[in-house]
Amino acid sequence: MTQSQSRSTSPASWQPGMPEREGLWIFTRLRDFIDSIANSSPARLALSAFGVVILVFTALLSLPMASATGQVTPLHQAFFTAASAVCVTGLTVVSTAVHWSFFGQLVILVGIFVGGLGTLTLASLLALMVSKRLGVRGKLIAQEAMNAGRLGEVGTLLRIVIVTSVVIEAALAVTLIPRFLVLGEGFPQAVWHGVFYAISSFNNAGFTPHSDGIVPYETDLWILVPLMLGVFLGSLGFPVVMVLHQNGLRWKKWNLHTKLTIQVSFILLAAGTVLWGFLEWDNLRTIGDMDLGDKITHALFASVMLRSGGFNLVDQNHMESTTMLLSDALMFAGGGSASTAGGIKVTTIAVMFLAITAEARGDADVKIYGRTIPEGTMRVAISVIVAGATLVSVSALLLLHISHASLDRVLFETISAFATVGLSTNLSAELPPEGVYVLALLMFAGRVGTVTLAAGLALRQRSQLYHYPEERPIIG
Repeated sequence: MTQSQSRSTSPASWQPGMPEREGLWIFTRLRDFIDSIANSSPARLALSAFGVVILVFTALLSLPMASATGQVTPLHQAFFTAASAVCVTGLTVVSTAVHWSFFGQLVILVGIFVGGLGTLTLASLLALMVSKRLGVRGKLIAQEAMNAGRLGEVGTLLRIVIVTSVVIEAALAVTLIPRFLVLGEGFPQAVWHGVFYAISSFNNAGFTPHSDGIVPYETDLWILVPLMLGVFLGSLGFPVVMVLHQNGLRWKKWNLHTKLTIQVSFILLAAGTVLWGFLEWDNLRTIGDMDLGDKITHALFASVMLRSGGFNLVDQNHMESTTMLLSDALMFAGGGSASTAGGIKVTTIAVMFLAITAEARGDADVKIYGRTIPEGTMRVAISVIVAGATLVSVSALLLLHISHASLDRVLFETISAFATVGLSTNLSAELPPEGVYVLALLMFAGRVGTVTLAAGLALRQRSQLYHYPEERPIIG
């Protein structure tokens, strides 16, 4: 048989364009597979996307070039750092400045940026840029990623997300770079540190490129104020930013979510500042020997960072036990929904407080600002609180068994991981690999959200065709 005869009998093995057609076929099948997941459960797609991104960044951080010594980083350390970056937490098991090379720090910074925007948000933005429009499926995915109220808001919110992130981070970097230059850093290093802190603060990540963090700048308002502003703005959430962008400061035009988020955020900020300052006022190991201005600055900074920022000016192990308990409560509360902050979210706290108030008054409905909050929203709020408390409790129990550390340190570290805060008593660095994996999974659960996690793991949605007679058990 001649060569030409051989080719004529098996054309699939040589015809031009076949590899391209096979690649297109694989891409089409992958797209259809993702579409099927998105249609059945966008929440499950969110879980899968975050998981895949964490594994990708784990692989990058495991490369020898990612470490300062040129050696391969142990898997549990690379995985924990990748999870902490993508989940915008800031907990570390190795020093960011010492252990990682410039490439490794760059990978961490990109992970923070991707995790802050959200993988589904980035995917939706990419689709919007490529096709110039979002179909219903794309809007459903983006709505799940950003907790947008209506499908009609998705396109606007997507544009606001990327514009807001870039503009705020650029403004923070432009503010910080001159200060680092004044402090004697070279231009490339000052630019790198300014950009790093800008992205880390707005995304509430808490990673620092300095080996001793921001402690050397504890009285430098030129650095502390931009960091606080970045963290606070990032904790409000993109839906709030969209409303502010459209309606400015006109309170009457704000929707209920924006009103509750901003109001509760300022209440927690003020209460946290007063209580933290009061509890640590005479503690010589933290702020006891400082003057009045520095004490107020430290208290305000701590209150902002406990909402999910993760930067610290004092050693968390030196705080009073009462301050640690206060910190646990503020971290668990967290920031706004669809923001870069973690926790159970301030709107959850607001809804539960309003429900308790309505029950105490004997009101049938939960009302605020001329609106009635649906019962379904209250059930979700209860689910978020109970699920969050359960995750923290189980994880704390496991870490107590693994580490044999004191309860206050374990509880602080556990809540910090769940709420993606990043403040640490250094327990993370002391844990064996099994403890590191527990914290990494807790960060993942805290970042994707307890409701999204439950919805993503659910095998199917049940439709009930009947309703049992009601009977009210005794409560309390």
